[in-house]
Amino acid sequence: MITRNEQRGSGLKYSLEQIMEFIQQGDTEKGLELLSEFEKEADHQQKYDLVQLYNELGRPDKAEPLIQELIQNYPDEGELLTTAAETAIDMDKEDEAIEWLLEVDRKDEAFLQAQMLLADLYQLQGLNEVAESKLKAALQEAPEEPILLAGLGDYYLDQGDFSKSIPYLKQAERQGFEFPEGSLDLRLAEAYSSTGAFEDAMSYYEKGIKEKQEPQALFGYGYTALQISDYQTASKQLEELKAMDPEFVTLYPYLVRAYEGLENFDQALQTAEDGLSVDEFNDQLFLEAGKLNMALDDQDAAEKRLREALSLNPANRDAAFAVLELWLTQEDYESMIDLISYLKEIKEDDPKLEWYLGKAQWETEDFDKAVETYQGIQQEYTENESFLEDYGRLLLELGYRTEALRYFRSVLSLDPANTEIQELVTDLEDSGM
Repeated sequence: MITRNEQRGSGLKYSLEQIMEFIQQGDTEKGLELLSEFEKEADHQQKYDLVQLYNELGRPDKAEPLIQELIQNYPDEGELLTTAAETAIDMDKEDEAIEWLLEVDRKDEAFLQAQMLLADLYQLQGLNEVAESKLKAALQEAPEEPILLAGLGDYYLDQGDFSKSIPYLKQAERQGFEFPEGSLDLRLAEAYSSTGAFEDAMSYYEKGIKEKQEPQALFGYGYTALQISDYQTASKQLEELKAMDPEFVTLYPYLVRAYEGLENFDQALQTAEDGLSVDEFNDQLFLEAGKLNMALDDQDAAEKRLREALSLNPANRDAAFAVLELWLTQEDYESMIDLISYLKEIKEDDPKLEWYLGKAQWETEDFDKAVETYQGIQQEYTENESFLEDYGRLLLELGYRTEALRYFRSVLSLDPANTEIQELVTDLEDSGM
């Protein structure tokens, strides 16, 4: 234990509180000069107070020699060793901090704090297994210590091992633990949401967001609400995030989907455009804007946005499928063939692209190529009713009635209630097929 030396400290002109007043009033230079003078007359307890003050002021270089002097006098004092470690951390001397912490005796009251700090340091160095072992070792010493339960839960959360984090965080919750920074409720909300327990996550988000309204929490709350189709809550939380931090680009596609769920397509489109004003290279937002323009029957704007999405990212399959579907309705088959040919040149192959190509070849009466294209992908769509019907109708148009009937029967095996195909099969069978 640190003791006061009554023979020291008696000649001090200013107390630490008085010196702090100079610093708080903006006279930092004078304050630091007075602190240097204070050091010369300070007793051990006052020197320890000085260490804490220097660290708070962001001057660990001033704190370092003082804490080392104190450790020479009290080499087994765990509180001093952990303070020395914290000082070393502030000076980016992680290895030195580890050395200090490893000296803390298992029986010392500071042992648990030392293990927590060690775990953080090992985690920073990428030594995750060592960090985990330190936390578990500390927990064995104090199995109901809330800070350790919370620490181990937080560790697993950081590692993305959400199912492991929940039991520890729940135990910490039952012990009434609260994080000095952040929220236990929000940590539990994130863990539950990440494991798919969205209803449980929602209740924790509702509580946690009242404690600490921060961007990542608002995003998590909005995202989780979307997963259970609570579009009203999702839009509310994501709008609050947008007001707080409009540069949080990830929010925009999810806010678009929330408004789509509310069937507010105008607001959804405006949200997509707002996102593009923040990030003009976001192909996903161009895709969303294109699809919304299609829903609002503005085909020119839709095509423009979808082309922009593909220009930014030719691998955006959804954008390709959306513009191909648009051109199909517009009977712009040459554009379809040109795009698919380009995508194949850059090795963007997909059976659905081939299906669109077959449709375009069929409509442009390039029948041989159309049949070849459909034949080449039929194994991918043996249980796709639309494809089977599509191919059957192509074969029927070309006079291949027996082959067409086989595909129509496959449709009925998947959907016996398809009356249109039933009638077509009956007609073909009655005609001698």
